[in-house]
Amino acid sequence: MSKTINVYDLNGDPIGKINLPEVFTTKFRPDIIKKSVVALQTHRLQPQGRNLMAGKRTTAIGFGVGRGLSRVPRVKGERHPQAGNAAFAPNTVGGRITHPPTAKKNIHKRLNKKEACSALASAVAATAKKEIVIRRGHKLEQVPSIPLVVTDSLESVSETKKAMNVLKTLGLWQDVERVMSSVKRRSGQASCRGRGKRIAKGPLLVCNDDKGIAYGFKNIPGIDAVKASDLNVEDLAPGTHAGRLTVWTESAMKTINDRLKGD
Repeated sequence: MSKTINVYDLNGDPIGKINLPEVFTTKFRPDIIKKSVVALQTHRLQPQGRNLMAGKRTTAIGFGVGRGLSRVPRVKGERHPQAGNAAFAPNTVGGRITHPPTAKKNIHKRLNKKEACSALASAVAATAKKEIVIRRGHKLEQVPSIPLVVTDSLESVSETKKAMNVLKTLGLWQDVERVMSSVKRRSGQASCRGRGKRIAKGPLLVCNDDKGIAYGFKNIPGIDAVKASDLNVEDLAPGTHAGRLTVWTESAMKTINDRLKGD
């Protein structure tokens, strides 16, 4: 017998019921979820290598033994400032790297289709288990239901002010405040290189069709909006940790169930 859940309007009032799709009964497999997320993360990596002559453009040679000096290669000459300085060796200033990275290294992990579908289905099912969502750190005291299903009118919310009101009426604003208080700023080199701020992940909004929802919620910290057809396991399990607080539109639940049916 399938489980029935409430469907809420934008005011937080239940207006109907639907049967929980079959995909939400998938067994929870954190091992496959982690494997899939890591594979997705490696696809953003860029191969890098080093110039084969890096650190080797020098006339340095070893002087041999019997001089009371270490047997590292030294720059030839007598009068110029660098004469006699150690060079070329890995332990010298400006020397070569001992084991430099190579662009030929295979850094992209692959995942077969059956595993990828199983990981996504398991991550979807984890959003319907309250204990897993709480374990991830989300605030659910005011959330009326897990999983939280909202009418398709949510897809048309395109103003930030209205979006904030919707989050408050649905009991999600407490989790947004948790995200706001989690911001950590860094200084120095990390800040200069684009890693100056760390922020937690808040609720995820899954819609069937983007009619302005992405624009309306984009300025609220921690909120992400994604179409059910584009949903991937990293959206549902950021950092490999499943159980993200997820808001589904009514049509999005049907779409994701049809997408994963039989997997």
